[in-house]
Formats: sequence, C-alpha cells, structure tokens
Amino acid sequence: MPLSKLIGPGSPEEPPSGKRERRKEARPGELLDAALDLFVEKGFAATRAEEVAARAGVSKGTLFLYFPSKEELFKAVVRENISGRFKEWNEEFETFEGSAADMVRYCMKVWWERIGATRASGITKLMISEARNFPELAAFYQQEAIRPGTQLIRRILQRGMDSGEFRQLDLDYAVFSIVAPMIFLIMMKHSLGPCAPQDYPLDPERYVQSQCETLLIGLCVRPDGGS
Repeated sequence: MPLSKLIGPGSPEEPPSGKRERRKEARPGELLDAALDLFVEKGFAATRAEEVAARAGVSKGTLFLYFPSKEELFKAVVRENISGRFKEWNEEFETFEGSAADMVRYCMKVWWERIGATRASGITKLMISEARNFPELAAFYQQEAIRPGTQLIRRILQRGMDSGEFRQLDLDYAVFSIVAPMIFLIMMKHSLGPCAPQDYPLDPERYVQSQCETLLIGLCVRPDGGS
C-alpha cells in the first residue's frame, strides 16, 4: 500500500507523546512529497539529501533514518507514485466490462488524469534526461514502471485481438503506439511547451482523445475485411 494511504490524522485526545509519534509516522510521506518536487525541479543529480530534509521540515539524519541513500529515496518515490499502483490498474483491467476500444480510451484518459496531469509525470521526464548517467536507477525504473506498464498495455491489445475487435498486431511494437503519445505529452508539459506556438496551445484532454481515435482506426478490423 502506498505510504500516503498509511498517513492520517490521529485522535485529538491523544497525549503530547502521541502527537509526537504521529508526527514521526507522517515523515515518510512528507519526505516523499518533498523528494518528488525536488527531483522534478532540479533533477536527480542536482538534488541534495539535505534539501529534501529541509523542505520536509526534518533533519538530514531523520531522512536517512527512513531512506539510507538518495537512490533508495528515489526508488521509494517511484513506488509511491507509479509502480505501487499497478496492482490497482491490473484489477481494473480484470473487471472492465466495455469493449477493447473503450478500454484503450479509458487507459489513456485515466493515465493522463492519474499520472500525466500530476507531479508524478515529472519522473518520466527525469528518467529520460538522466537514465544514462544512473544505469542502476534506469534498470530499477525499467523493472518497476516500464515493464509492468508495457505488460498491461499488451494485455489490453491482446484482449482486443482475442475478441476479434482488433486486427492481428505485432504486440512488441504496437504497445509503443499507445506509449509514444503519452511520452510526447509529458515532454510538452515539462520541456517543449515553450516551443509550442502561443496561438495554438496544446489541450491535453483534446490531444488524448484525438490520439485515441486516430490509433483505434488503425487497430480495429475494417468493415470490408481489409487488414
């Protein structure tokens, strides 16, 4: 369960020692929030542990009490914001009752709402810019985020093929048809936005809807039986 779900206010009747204990329990979540902000703002290499501690209102020693290194702190941030949610997302796949096309639309829409439109989207931008300098973290991100995400998309596309709604696809590459538009949207949000024409702003929701429909025209079986 994500750390943030374990954090909650205590009873006002607790003694002062209880309040101090609640404060201690709250610190991991506050540290993860501070670390996410700083990693996205400054990058992994430029973020110092003492900056994270200061932003969370604790000492550097307290930070290392919970997370023994900056690398472990980053891993915890990824688990809290992205990889820790795949169980929930796979359960949604199992219980989804709409068509395969509806599932693709839902997948991309919900990705934007839960990741793309949130601070967590900055993690992807960070990995794009710094992965080559930190191969261990890149391998961790591949294992915790990229691989399960790719597997989930493959399951969605496979469902469409099994039902006869989608034509036969090369799944190894078809997954990128869904991933690539999302990466572009993240880069527009965090890096390329200032390069976009000011009289033609990118509306993320319209973009996602447009990409879905364009993608699905290529995925779905054609009425005339063509492939």
